[in-house]
Amino acid sequence: MDATFEKMMVGAGGEAREIAILRRDGGAPGLFWLGGFRSDMDGSKAQALDALGTEKGLSVTRFDYSGHGRSGGDFLKGTISRWLEEALAVFGTTGGPQIVIGSSMGGWLALLLNKALREKAEDRVRGIVLIAPATDMTRDLMRNTFTDAELADLWEKGRVEQPSDYSDEPYVLTRELIEDGERHLLFFGPIRTRCPVAILQGGKDTDVPPAHALKLVSHLISDPVTFTLIPDGDHRLSREADIEKLKQTVMRLT
Repeated sequence: MDATFEKMMVGAGGEAREIAILRRDGGAPGLFWLGGFRSDMDGSKAQALDALGTEKGLSVTRFDYSGHGRSGGDFLKGTISRWLEEALAVFGTTGGPQIVIGSSMGGWLALLLNKALREKAEDRVRGIVLIAPATDMTRDLMRNTFTDAELADLWEKGRVEQPSDYSDEPYVLTRELIEDGERHLLFFGPIRTRCPVAILQGGKDTDVPPAHALKLVSHLISDPVTFTLIPDGDHRLSREADIEKLKQTVMRLT
């Protein structure tokens, strides 16, 4: 049986955008998927988690950020604040304990989502699985890596365009995205999740290098953390063996 397709509005007035959701009913803990920058909920890892939910009888929730996939909204208006607001809104439609799985940018958002929920005394996140987590990416993996020419474009044109390994279209990074990211940085001190965290990282990942994931591990000093390096893995970690490792990791936290 196919997952149920739903839409919900997030934001008010001129900031309202229609968010597309795929939901599979099932038992607890539910699986809650957060995709990466410019990815969507129909990717191989998201579909594999949906299949895992079917196999194990677990609920699965996945959605597209505004400007991504089947959701409405302008990608160029996207910021961590907007996408976090959407993640919180969709999470609010789930029930019971959840395993939050975040890939790349979704890894940063998973940590921010959990932080926001814990601050509201909501403890439904049973565990967090992070795939090549791009924590603080707007500073560490974007702004701090820009050339002088790119920095000039950022401030003068309000955007930087970079070639993409995954699309013919360039990555467009806006000044609003970079500046907004400063509001959500986590590497300024210890990160307390109050739940187990599992990290999967490709050794040949050039987008989120292994050293960046290890930096995150060094900040997770209060909760159980497992770090799995897949030596020949790239950023996507979407090969059959990678997907199987993801499934095993998720099930260990259920």
